[in-house]
Amino acid sequence: MSGWKITCRATTGVEALRGLDPLLARIYAGRGVGAREALDLELRHMVPVRELKGADKAVECLIAHIQRDSSILVVGDFDADGATSTALVCKALRNLGHHNVDFLVPNRFEFGYGLTPQLVEVAIESRPDLIITVDNGISSIAGAAAARKAGIEVIVTDHHLPPQELPDTAAIVNPNLDGESFPSKNLAGVGVAFYLMAALARELVQPERARALVADLLDLVAVGTVADLVPLDRNNRILVEQGLRRIRSRKCSTGIIALMDQAGRDPARAVAADLGFYVGPRLNAAGRLDDISLGIRCLLADDPATARDAANLLGDLNQERREIEQRMQNQAACAVEALALDESGSLPPVLCLFDSDWHQGVVGLVAGRIKEKIHRPVVAFAQDGEQRVKGSARSIPGLHIRDVLAEVDSRNPGLIERFGGHAMAAGLSLSRADLGQFRSCLSQVVEDHLDPMALTREILTDGSLSDAQLSLETAELLRQAGPWGQGFPEPVFVDDFQVHDCRVMKERHLRFRLSRLGGNREIAAVAFNQAECVAGHRPTRLRLVYRLDVNEFRGVRSPQLIVQHIEPI
Repeated sequence: MSGWKITCRATTGVEALRGLDPLLARIYAGRGVGAREALDLELRHMVPVRELKGADKAVECLIAHIQRDSSILVVGDFDADGATSTALVCKALRNLGHHNVDFLVPNRFEFGYGLTPQLVEVAIESRPDLIITVDNGISSIAGAAAARKAGIEVIVTDHHLPPQELPDTAAIVNPNLDGESFPSKNLAGVGVAFYLMAALARELVQPERARALVADLLDLVAVGTVADLVPLDRNNRILVEQGLRRIRSRKCSTGIIALMDQAGRDPARAVAADLGFYVGPRLNAAGRLDDISLGIRCLLADDPATARDAANLLGDLNQERREIEQRMQNQAACAVEALALDESGSLPPVLCLFDSDWHQGVVGLVAGRIKEKIHRPVVAFAQDGEQRVKGSARSIPGLHIRDVLAEVDSRNPGLIERFGGHAMAAGLSLSRADLGQFRSCLSQVVEDHLDPMALTREILTDGSLSDAQLSLETAELLRQAGPWGQGFPEPVFVDDFQVHDCRVMKERHLRFRLSRLGGNREIAAVAFNQAECVAGHRPTRLRLVYRLDVNEFRGVRSPQLIVQHIEPI
């Protein structure tokens, strides 16, 4: 297994945050915040809409189609970012008075990702004049050509890194295009769609109405941005915070309220983690197991009863997804254990796992869970028809997994049928008969590029908390200091504790009563999926890496530690 290294974040520049609570100043400095102004998340500090230059041509095209009352079809992706992007564009166009708009999202199991020629054939049945892609399309060269041949114009909005050859379309809106000067390169797909709709509103309606329309979309932007795990730079933090404020005041999608209620979360106290751990997974479950259209209809619902029914179905799908994922995780863990035995107790630098019974829509989650557990890049495959397998790859810092697949493809032309992705996650498909060759080639490329030191996991913490800081007041302070997320992580701390009580829950989780060594304040703690850490013994002292959170039970709120890492001392 990989080693562990616990390191405290550097807090250079904390002096510039003088006047803040000292704990918050330390935390913010550890995330590179160099001035208090950077913590102002009011909407007026958002990167101006006019700076996304690629939107200009798309707005011109949209206005021409709106004036002709053209039929507009929004083509999305089958994840939460795609669902929120699709709902956002449909909602914005309808609010601007254009009701001749509908959406189409490919079923993951029939069409795969993006605007493919096969999906264009389906789109043609509804006779659209214009297709707008959201959260996809930057690589859809063949699909765009098929649409053009059918007399359908295409506007691509996407945030993924562009390939060398771009699709031939009426307009492309992507902050990562070569020559695009837009400074916020980390927008999610829903963020790109939001900027385009904001630019359109500026041209079509009076400024006051345009501002109201833009604000009305921010809840969807917040959900998609958090769920897609894009880095929360300042611009994304502004978008997420503003969306959260609307959710807390219930000035948001009826569907988001229904999803929060279904998950047992209070919209009035919503934080980014609620979107990432409760709302997003329910939307994603539809795309993983069934059809993401259910999630889009939930987000677009105006009637609370309709939204509630859709949210309940999404909750059921999410529960089914969790059960499937847990079974697959158990099988994957056994495979990893067998690999370790085969390798005399040590694991290879990359794992390639396959089970013919695994679910295509869930292999990415399993790859991610195993990667987190063993701190190695993992590719997990499921059967895709009789002859093909489809895989999802998840990587660790220091290894760009999409580039690794590109090199495997370069060394072995034709081995991989399709692949794509980015540094930390990628997808691919190949012949089942070639799986052994792929595993061997992948291992060689990873060995050539991965520094062995990268296999030592570094846990970055925000230092220690005092006895007095293990309080509900501090937990509430940290909760409200977000939004936290990718690239701006929730604060974690490290301390040594005396264990007063330790119990195993549901054979996988641990519940503790603890106090800091030398302290006298007892506090509850929970460690999910870490029961093996105390297998066969009851510890008396532990070093813990943890988050300080708020636990609410039967109306009573109390501080609680969420344990991320356990070491005996």
